[in-house]
This record gives sequence, C-alpha cells and structure tokens, in this order.
Amino acid sequence: MTFPAYDELEKLVSLVMDSGKYADISPDLVRSIGQAELGKRQSLKDALKATRSKLHQVGSAYQETSIPYARWIKELANLSHSLDDPAAQTWLKSCMRMHASTHERLPILERIYTETLASLGPFESVLDIACGLNPLSIPWMPLKVGFSYHAVDIFSNMTDFLDQFFNHFGIQGRVETTDVLQNPPLEPVQLALIMKTIPCLEQLNKQAGIRLLETICAETLLVSFPAKSLGGRSKGMVQNYEAHFRELTDGKNWQIERFEFPGELVFRVHKS
Repeated sequence: MTFPAYDELEKLVSLVMDSGKYADISPDLVRSIGQAELGKRQSLKDALKATRSKLHQVGSAYQETSIPYARWIKELANLSHSLDDPAAQTWLKSCMRMHASTHERLPILERIYTETLASLGPFESVLDIACGLNPLSIPWMPLKVGFSYHAVDIFSNMTDFLDQFFNHFGIQGRVETTDVLQNPPLEPVQLALIMKTIPCLEQLNKQAGIRLLETICAETLLVSFPAKSLGGRSKGMVQNYEAHFRELTDGKNWQIERFEFPGELVFRVHKS
C-alpha cells in the first residue's frame, strides 16, 4: 500500500470536514479513512467520494435528519435533575427518536436492559462504544447509585450534548469524541455496551469486530446486531448476524447467552 503525501491527505480531510454533513465527525477517523482511500484510488476526487461514502455508512446514515442539539440543551435547563422524573423520561424518549438506532430500540426499551442485565446488576461502571444517543437510556438500565458511565462516539456535536446531559443529571463519567478502531478504551469496567456497532466498524476494517471484543476489558459485554436494515428489510439478517457472531467468538472460552427482541439480536458475553 502506498501512502499519500501529507498535503494531499490534509486537503482531503479539509474538504470532507468543510461539508456540513461531516463537519462534526472525529478528524482522526476522517484522516484514517482518507489515508486508506488515497492509497487505493487514482485521484483525490475518487478518494474524497469514497471517504464520504464510508463515513455515511458508519455514522451519518443513522441521523439523516439534523438533530437539534442546541434546542435540546436549552430544554434540558427546564427539566428536573432526577432521571426518575416521568417528564424527564418522556423528553429523553422524544430525543432518542431522532437517531435511527435508538429510535428502533424504543419499542423494546422497557425490556431490553431488564431482560438481559437485571439478573446480574446493578452495575457500577459502564462503557458505551459508538454510543449514539444510547446514554439517554440510562434510566432504564440496572445501575447502582453513583455509577460511572464512559461514552464514546465519532460525532463531536453529539458528545457535546451528552456531556451537557451528564452534567444536568449529575451523571459521573465522561463522554469522548474518538475513533475506537485507533483508540479503543482500555479501562476495566463491569459492563460494556457494543450495541449494533460491529457491522458499522467492519465497514472500515473486517477485523474490527474481533479486535473490539478481545480488547474491551469488561466483566460483561452486551453485544447486539440489527434485525432489519435501515430500509426495513429483515430477510435473513438475524441468521446471518448470529452466524457471524458465532464465527467471531469461536474457540473463545467465553460464556454466551442469546436474546432476541423485535428489531434487535443481543448476546450477553462473560469472558473467563
């Protein structure tokens, strides 16, 4: 693989991030994808097109409608500071509708974390990989009083909003904008959430799934896959993703339990 000239790579990164659609994506991720595409393409124009396509596949496709983070931050100020408040929970659900991944999970939100985790919880430390708006689901998770929560995603405007959400409700932890393929979080936690993440990361690197599963240091991992596409097609997806997950974990001395919900296939993993 040939490596592109520095100036050419920086020009590509600048062109990508000057676009409103990709302006808030982690520059490290843009640079990583751009470098790979420049090494494979005949021209900057082709590499730019391919880079934008990859970024769409791994992130932008899940938030086609602009998310009103500035308005949400203003609305936060009018909410109580209790995550148990029904009005606050109603507001959180309304926000989750704006991101495809959490929108799909709303019909099973009352069930998914209870049925998969309640028998093991409450948990005191959580890592949420490629979190999207999933931290807004905290009121429905079995967590200890005083829990800590580390959330990472590639969109800085999303992580800025989540940081405000953490501050308002007094949630201990941190939110980071990062590329987990290059900088996977390494701290030990009780619970790691890898929700509908592996298919996205494997768009960038076929080894991303197994690397992530092996690298994350958690007593329990909750790993899920979508049961249907963003377009609503579901034929064969559960079977294909289950077969893929079994390949990823083949030969591992891990305890794995399977759960299937409408719209989402979930595996609970305990590493020995």
